[in-house]
Amino acid sequence: MGLNDTPQSERIHIGFFGRRNAGKSSVVNAVTNQQMSVVSDVKGTTTDPVSKSMELLPLGPVVIIDTPGFDDEGSLGEMRVKRTKEVLRRVDVAVLVVDSQVGKTAADNELIQIFKEKNIPYTVAYNKSDLGAAPQYDDGVAVSALHRENIDLLKEKISRLIKTDTMTKRLCGDLLKPNDFAVLVVPIDSAPPKGRLILPQQQTIRDVLEAGAVAVTVRDTELKHTLENLGKKPAMVITDSQAFESVSKIVPEDIPLTSFSILMARYKGFLKTAVQGASAIDKLNDGDFVLISEGCTHHRQCDDIGTVKLPRWLKNYTGKNLNIETSSGKGFPEDLSKYSLVIHCGGCMLNEREMKYRRNFAFDSGVPFTNYGTAIAYMQGILKRTLSVLPDMLNLLK
Repeated sequence: MGLNDTPQSERIHIGFFGRRNAGKSSVVNAVTNQQMSVVSDVKGTTTDPVSKSMELLPLGPVVIIDTPGFDDEGSLGEMRVKRTKEVLRRVDVAVLVVDSQVGKTAADNELIQIFKEKNIPYTVAYNKSDLGAAPQYDDGVAVSALHRENIDLLKEKISRLIKTDTMTKRLCGDLLKPNDFAVLVVPIDSAPPKGRLILPQQQTIRDVLEAGAVAVTVRDTELKHTLENLGKKPAMVITDSQAFESVSKIVPEDIPLTSFSILMARYKGFLKTAVQGASAIDKLNDGDFVLISEGCTHHRQCDDIGTVKLPRWLKNYTGKNLNIETSSGKGFPEDLSKYSLVIHCGGCMLNEREMKYRRNFAFDSGVPFTNYGTAIAYMQGILKRTLSVLPDMLNLLK
């Protein structure tokens, strides 16, 4: 996968924040060296967050997010500030743009406090430094977006704030040895875009190959024949969670079995929470509300997993009359108090920080949180088996 093909969820998210007319959009345009945002002397030109995926040297693949002014006023202004706060859930690094001729205001200090509370690394760009004396700043750098002064220095400061430990994360490659066989079961139905595999399947294939192992990709209809004729016992079978029931009957018990969704939850850092939350399914009662949340937006098919299959499985398993609600994309409820359970997708389209926010928000709200693959495996009585490749997770079931 080349830099230009890097999914948004795998890119460093850099957000630019500040008051209206501090020059956020001008700084963004200078940093990206393109007209990403509209620039005007009129306050409040940026009315909604503007995002763009790009390659930004020396940082590599990033998502740049320009936000509305944090001091916006009126009912529309409140909505824009709300959107800005939503962006803060997913940024890995924040840049506070301050008008150097005005200095920090209450709005700027409020943003800094939010950065600290959310543990977001940040730096300050003191813009318009060409209009007056530019002192040395302990928490940032004096820049001029108009004349591109110190923009490279600002980029260097941003790059030093970025953590590199995300580069060591693996989906499944650390569970494989060179020349191992990993059989990937990919049912071909109406859900994926025609001619393409969905993102977790692509990423898993790539991770298997990077481990020096062999990825054998088959449909569920060819799985039995493949296992019988492979000539070597696979190190693991990874399936779409929707096919757990049929696949678990085909794959011998001595071959580890898991799913793309479970591995993705591990990759995004919330599998432990998902495993612990799955047992809440047994505690559901008539009238309880369950939130099923997806990180992507797509055209709903007739047998969509989030809106059709999971609700059906839940009601059949529990025998309860449940109220199922759904959310998708970057939208996520601000109040979870009415829910007895949140079932989330693997989060392949969301970055780790956004998934951490959702998990922690559910925890703080006292609401159990699990994910698609874990919930399906639990309801089909095979959760212990699907975690066999991850012994540390098995301990949670004792």
